[in-house]
Amino acid sequence: MSATLEDPMTSPFLLCLVSRIRAEDQFGAWDRKTDKDLLKDYLMTKAERRLVPIIGDPDPETLDRVEKFYQAVGLTVERLTGIIATPMMKMSHEGFGRVVLIAGSLVVLAKTLRDVHRFGFEDLAALAAEGMKAAQAAVAMIEAHPELARA
Repeated sequence: MSATLEDPMTSPFLLCLVSRIRAEDQFGAWDRKTDKDLLKDYLMTKAERRLVPIIGDPDPETLDRVEKFYQAVGLTVERLTGIIATPMMKMSHEGFGRVVLIAGSLVVLAKTLRDVHRFGFEDLAALAAEGMKAAQAAVAMIEAHPELARA
């Protein structure tokens, strides 16, 4: 059994996500918050998700969470491969868009985003699994085309 299944907080992705969130705390306001407390904004049950209207602009906090999620995917890829993977996200005002993760001259991840108003995960295990799935797909692409990833 992997460490991710036993304790999601040991997932390389969640460790990167927490470090990414803490990096924005310039004045130490979140020092007393646990890592799990910092990740609560990423958790949303199916019932809560259904209550979120998808009409109108996604709120800035949601867009920030989506962006941090993919930044953490990039950090995870960098920790696993030593190659910097940078996310680029373009979003419409309606909550639809695209995110790509670029390493060197290679697009290592391309994902269409829909209904970001409802961006969230059932629990920490689901959050860790989805982040690691994206990171592992990017790592596989780097391994398949290392010369482009290093370009």
